[in-house]
Amino acid sequence: MGKEKLLKNLHIKNFAMIEEINITCGSGMNVFTGETGAGKSIIVGALSLVLGKRADSQVIRSGSQQTEITAIFAIDDNADAIASFLEEQAILNDDELILRRVIQKDSRSRAYINGSIVPVKLLHLLGKQIADIHGQHEQQSLLKGTVQRDLLDQFGNYVDAVAAVQNAYTMWYETERKLQTLNESNHDYDAQVEFLQYQIQELEVLELPDEQTFNALSAEHNRLSNAQYLLETCQTIFQNLSDTEHAIQNQLNHNLSLLQNMQKFDDFLSPIIALLDSANIEITEAVNMLLHYSEGLTIDHAKITNISNQLDTLHALARKHQVQPEALNTHRLTLQDALNKIENNEMQRQELLILQKESLKQYYAEAEVLSKQRQQAAKKMSERITKKLPELGLSLGKFAIDINPAKHNKPLANGMDHIRYMVSLNLGQPFQPLNLVASGGELSRISLVIQVIANKDKDVPILVFDEVDSGIGGGVAEIVGQLLRSLSNSRQIFCITHLPQIAAQADHHLKISKKTIANTTQTKAITLNAQQCIDEIARMLGGVKITPQTLAHAQEMLDSRI
Repeated sequence: MGKEKLLKNLHIKNFAMIEEINITCGSGMNVFTGETGAGKSIIVGALSLVLGKRADSQVIRSGSQQTEITAIFAIDDNADAIASFLEEQAILNDDELILRRVIQKDSRSRAYINGSIVPVKLLHLLGKQIADIHGQHEQQSLLKGTVQRDLLDQFGNYVDAVAAVQNAYTMWYETERKLQTLNESNHDYDAQVEFLQYQIQELEVLELPDEQTFNALSAEHNRLSNAQYLLETCQTIFQNLSDTEHAIQNQLNHNLSLLQNMQKFDDFLSPIIALLDSANIEITEAVNMLLHYSEGLTIDHAKITNISNQLDTLHALARKHQVQPEALNTHRLTLQDALNKIENNEMQRQELLILQKESLKQYYAEAEVLSKQRQQAAKKMSERITKKLPELGLSLGKFAIDINPAKHNKPLANGMDHIRYMVSLNLGQPFQPLNLVASGGELSRISLVIQVIANKDKDVPILVFDEVDSGIGGGVAEIVGQLLRSLSNSRQIFCITHLPQIAAQADHHLKISKKTIANTTQTKAITLNAQQCIDEIARMLGGVKITPQTLAHAQEMLDSRI
């Protein structure tokens, strides 16, 4: 793997205490040292952001409008994974990979890969292929079962088996969710179906009219029920219009005759005569229509009774179903649709029950495969960690990974294994969970070994350790430094440390400091030369007062590094 995807340069501007820093990095092991509070971990935070970590505007330096972080990586010719990633995203690929992150006051965040603006999520996906960052509190998170499981899976590198379990779980979970929804909607299925069928049959017994037909039937009932009144009134109107001496039409004809005589003396009356003549014609037509209408009126008591019964039945059903009578037919269709939906849901539920059974079977099969691979990986990982423990001052230490089936049979997204890291630190002591046995210093050492072992075969070119060496010192610290340096033979290592034993193992040493200028605090980074490395390690050894002896000791530590 070598130095592919090597971090060459990290430029940070207006981030936390940092006004502007330009850090040139080297291959192998890079260490950052400096006084507490100088801003060493801030640099790790900036690197995390440019690799896709979530951020908010609080990281912006006071008095500034935006933070800008740029990282430049050298891409080896054999970096197929990164090249394929860039090609899939249609991003320009070159000998260098340039990642950039801009965070503004209004919380907007922009990400760039080789000059192309991309979603932060995409930057995060790429960042996971480039670097693993181990923070200050990693040893505490190691006590969590989920972290222990993930580290084991990371060591085992059985990516396909994990993915197969997760996919099978997703299939089962989605089926289960759909079933639950259908079960809720089809609650008391038999009663719902029986009730709907009864309602539909009750309506289907009748030939339900549509709205237009119902209105016509109501109109006919109204006409027949009032036929006697209509006949009598027609006769009265007929007499008033034309059937008596003083009828309107007779009076009109008489007046027309008078006007026609008057017209002989004044033609001005012609329009009036025309209007009255027209009115006479229309009255005649109205009288004829009224005669025709009255001749069609009959008093049919049987028909009235029949229509009344139909309407009474329709109104009674309408009240029962709480709809208007003219909407009964539409209501029947609605009930039929509801019945069809319930029956279709039941068919779908039966199909889902079959799918649920199949997906559950598939899940358990994949989970069993994953569990076997975890058992194999746990044995290898335990052996490697146990072998390393004596080197860190835990001469009697033993490490084991306990894998047992989960307490219930309900599928879990990451398999059915309950994983616990166990240790025995003294002769004759039984294995116990890590959190019950290890002290703070012991936990720090064990955590570091686990991180190193878990990442040993992982295809990530950069490892970052942010003060993961807390709680150790002396010879153990020297061994930890040698362990990190050995990792740098195949990776680029970045380590923030307060321990001179670890700093002395570095290929490149950077000192982080801060100073106050014009009421503002600024963080600076300096790449140390050979003499400066001696001075800084001497400071770490002796504190404020540096003696010739501490300088000689620092030189000796540098000369004796592996």
